[in-house]
Amino acid sequence: MGDHVFLKVSPMKGVMCFGKQGKMSPRYIAPFEILAKVGQVAYRLALPLALAETHNVFHISMLRKYVSNPSRVLSYESLELRQYLSYDEKPERIMERGFKELRTKKIPLVKVLWKNSSE
Repeated sequence: MGDHVFLKVSPMKGVMCFGKQGKMSPRYIAPFEILAKVGQVAYRLALPLALAETHNVFHISMLRKYVSNPSRVLSYESLELRQYLSYDEKPERIMERGFKELRTKKIPLVKVLWKNSSE
């Protein structure tokens, strides 16, 4: 109890869709807290209100342990967003120059470091 697990979402017909469909659909959805163990191989999860219609007891084969790893947490800088959720992207410096050679021509390539991005 108290641990967090990912919930497996089966990509089968008739199963609820969680966002995207097809190849890009998620296999597991965000970590949920385990509330109680029900029987030998079933657990009750704390589901959000968006999944209120789903039964909250799942077989252990539908769960994957969530291991918190601080090194995988992405840091981000706040952006100044405009009214229509867009922002200015300004180049900071050119990092590399090169050419891609095709059969009959050369294409110049430039690698740019942008102001709001990390290397």
